[in-house]
Amino acid sequence: MTGIAFEDFLPGTVIAGGPITVTRDELVAFAAEFDPQPFHLDEAAAEATFVGHLIGSGWQSAGFGMRLLQKDVFRGATSMGSPGVMQLRWLRPVVPGDTLRISVKVESCRASNTKPDRGFVRFAMTLLNGRDEAVMSQAFSVMFPRRDAAPLPPRAVDLSHPVPVTEGTDAERLLFLKDAVIGAPRDLGRHVFTAEGITAFARAYDPQSFHLDAEAARTSHFGALCASGWHTAAVWMKRLHITRQRDIALTAASGPVPQLGPSPGFRDLRWLAPVYAGDTLRYTCALTEKRQSTSRPGWGVATHHNEAVNQHGTKVFEFTGSVFWQWASNL
Repeated sequence: MTGIAFEDFLPGTVIAGGPITVTRDELVAFAAEFDPQPFHLDEAAAEATFVGHLIGSGWQSAGFGMRLLQKDVFRGATSMGSPGVMQLRWLRPVVPGDTLRISVKVESCRASNTKPDRGFVRFAMTLLNGRDEAVMSQAFSVMFPRRDAAPLPPRAVDLSHPVPVTEGTDAERLLFLKDAVIGAPRDLGRHVFTAEGITAFARAYDPQSFHLDAEAARTSHFGALCASGWHTAAVWMKRLHITRQRDIALTAASGPVPQLGPSPGFRDLRWLAPVYAGDTLRYTCALTEKRQSTSRPGWGVATHHNEAVNQHGTKVFEFTGSVFWQWASNL
């Protein structure tokens, strides 16, 4: 067979990739679509935030890492997807003009116990800037086909017809982290994944064939065109901010609005089922832990658990993240 295979990886191997140079316009365009926080959108607005200057979205940094991974570790070929990310840390911000590269270590290789046509490779990846500073670290697994194994048949897929989504009008008062209630999930609303949106994201960040080409996807084990996992994650961020804008408007009418800062990272991200063109996902977010920051006076660190289910009620995505959140009002 052609392309990349499980047998091409050996534990202990280190693979380099890149570089790519990122532009201000690229950072701002991603933020406008998926992560519209002031420190991602505008230099002047960023000065008044936790960060103090314009930086790229961490979710876009993950996308840049995926672009380099596909190009230089997968050698431009297509894997069989990833079951998830054990841990990702955003260590330094990516800023306009940064030149990014990756260093990827093969941690382990394991043949599947249940599907003889594939195996799992665990990687540890570091994304570095042009000053050789680590900006992101990531531990994750990827499935690859076995070179001499007959592939299992593609899964049967009954694609859904997209149903128009009406944006919600509900709003909740935003609390400072000190007073925030643990446990109650916030409904972040729904998003329809279209073939056009799936392929546009894939071209920019995850150009594997089952994200780009409907015919190639039909003959893959996925059975139909499906979204990049990083697209699924970026839409979670998009839905969080759309919902938060309603909450900000309600809160601002009667008092100060607590700010969010950047995220240090997340853990236990799992892509549990493919997201196909036509699928509609409903996202939720729930605060699970909180603590006052010892390094940033006036701020706390919130831990939150997030999920997405499709139109059939099947959970397709989840992760546990963290974010800086203003601890209490200084008024």
